[in-house]
Amino acid sequence: VQLQASGGGLVQAGDSLRLSCTVAKRTSSNNGMGWFRQAPGKEREIVAALNWNGALTYYTDSVKGRFTISKDIAKGTAFLQMNSLKPEDTAVYYCAVGLGSGLNTDGTRYRYWGQGTQVTVSS
Repeated sequence: VQLQASGGGLVQAGDSLRLSCTVAKRTSSNNGMGWFRQAPGKEREIVAALNWNGALTYYTDSVKGRFTISKDIAKGTAFLQMNSLKPEDTAVYYCAVGLGSGLNTDGTRYRYWGQGTQVTVSS
């Protein structure tokens, strides 16, 4: 299954970006999905996740109130709306499709991964 993450770019602090994750095959319609990020020299961390229908969501503390994860169930496409971006949000962002329908915060519980999209926030 091929995932395509897009929407990254170079922005200034305080700006917004909307990341999209499209799936080549609609295998993600009934699966939880998540967004992860990895900054240079740091380990990959989860940013946000949701269960298959978006009724349950999770956000890491540093993005709560600024980021919103959502999903187009019919298309199996996930989105990450990022507002009030900060320089510390700079990273490569990855989307992933979970093993099942639930919400997972553990990266090992994700089956398919996208190639990543770079987000750079300047101060």
